[in-house]
Amino acid sequence: MPPKPQTFAQKALARAAGLDSVEVGEIVDARPNVALSHDNSAAIRQIWLQFGQSKVWDSARMAITLDHAVPAPTSRHAQNHADIRRFVAEQGIENFFEIGTGICHQVLSEEALVVPGQLILGAGRHTPHFGWMGAFGAGVGRSEMAAIWATGELWLRVPETIQIEIVGQLGEWVSAKDIALGIIGSLGADGGLYRCVELVGEGVADLSLSSRMTLANMMAEFGAKCSYIEPDRKVFSYLAEARLRRTGSKARDEALHSQIEELARHALYPDAGATYEKRHHFDAAKLQPQVACPHSVDRTVGVDELTEVRIDQAFLGTCTNGRLEDIAIVHRVLAGRRVAASTRLLIVPASKRVFAEAMKRGYVSDLLDAGAVFGTPGCGPCMGNHQGVLAPGEVCISSANRNFKGRMGTPHAEIYLASPAVVAASALTGRITAPEEVTRA
Repeated sequence: MPPKPQTFAQKALARAAGLDSVEVGEIVDARPNVALSHDNSAAIRQIWLQFGQSKVWDSARMAITLDHAVPAPTSRHAQNHADIRRFVAEQGIENFFEIGTGICHQVLSEEALVVPGQLILGAGRHTPHFGWMGAFGAGVGRSEMAAIWATGELWLRVPETIQIEIVGQLGEWVSAKDIALGIIGSLGADGGLYRCVELVGEGVADLSLSSRMTLANMMAEFGAKCSYIEPDRKVFSYLAEARLRRTGSKARDEALHSQIEELARHALYPDAGATYEKRHHFDAAKLQPQVACPHSVDRTVGVDELTEVRIDQAFLGTCTNGRLEDIAIVHRVLAGRRVAASTRLLIVPASKRVFAEAMKRGYVSDLLDAGAVFGTPGCGPCMGNHQGVLAPGEVCISSANRNFKGRMGTPHAEIYLASPAVVAASALTGRITAPEEVTRA
């Protein structure tokens, strides 16, 4: 009997478990290529110590990033960071990224520490981010991560797969964030619960890599266990160049070609005829900019329905929308103008590399002149740690991925989620605003 056609999730977990094939619903002992954690590493260490081990399973396959509260806003956070630094030194963990380097998902992408076809398990809910490159990225809890540190493996259930086909050309001010909010608003915040979400179609293939990151990342808010976008030449080239930059290789042309070929060989693609639990079709050409209303990501409406909503803060950043492409969009809207007097605009780049390139291109200087405030690369206000928390009664328009009650520091504030273009336009007027309104000639 020939093997049954397999989805990406089946192939990825079979490879991670050392099996020829797996069935949906099967429990497998999977060995991640990368185990990712962040500021929660100190808490994970306390659980790991209960295993009675003095050394982690494989320090080379661990990555730790300080990004959730950086620089430390309290002495408690500072102690947490100090404990992590000692642990990293004791265990010889080379893939450690200090404060200011950036958000874990962005940094590991920039450093090409994850590549197509691999399994990355992260102690962070938005690890499906790595679906942008065709990797199986899934979030796990602290206890599960401690078990990985101890044993190098974790049991996982092979998820059902939902395929979402996206067609049509995006409008001028419509972005991958709007596609994601449209999907979640249409199918519900639990529509992809413990599913692998394969995102296919011309509407995905035409997206920039930064936009693919946004789309894959937001599938965490759809409930997805992992997301997947087929890796192509653009992905392989980006990762190959990142690998060479990290290793300092001088044989650029030959080495680049070799890296691209290796990455392509390792990539995984679903088989024709694979079984999908559901298939959905979205026409991106019909979308207008979307906004998710408090306090749920699936309460989405078109931006034109909310133009009377006053805002106190506009926030651009996070692992969803803190990349150079996003800052460039805000610059396009705001350069030569001023943020509304009643509103503050906070920008937190996703990484030091993004920040440096934005400065090089003049975006930072122009946006400072426009009234923006820049924060240290990291997560900061997204989960309400610092660098932009809200006061009771305030309203924020945010490019983040979550708008739960209390998410930005107080349960008595309101958070609306939108694309960078809508965030920028709203900062300019002091109310939720469609980009077209402020960019018409």
